Amino acid sequence: MLIQQDPIIIGVVDQPEAARDISLDVVLGMFSMAGVLLLCAALGGLVVGAIFVAIRRARDAKAQPTDSDHVRLRL
Repeated sequence: MLIQQDPIIIGVVDQPEAARDISLDVVLGMFSMAGVLLLCAALGGLVVGAIFVAIRRARDAKAQPTDSDHVRLRL
């Protein structure tokens, strides 16, 4: 009695829809987004670098002249 159960029926006819391939629009969108991010990073780096240079020049302009025995390294 325990061995005879109702059979398990699995429907193999119903297949899921095929997944779409990555289209050219998706690939171009990825590269354009990466380009925008790289451009933002480069512009941010230039702005921060310009701020550092401006601070450095202002600090050098305020500096007192040194003795002739000393050498300013300007690092």
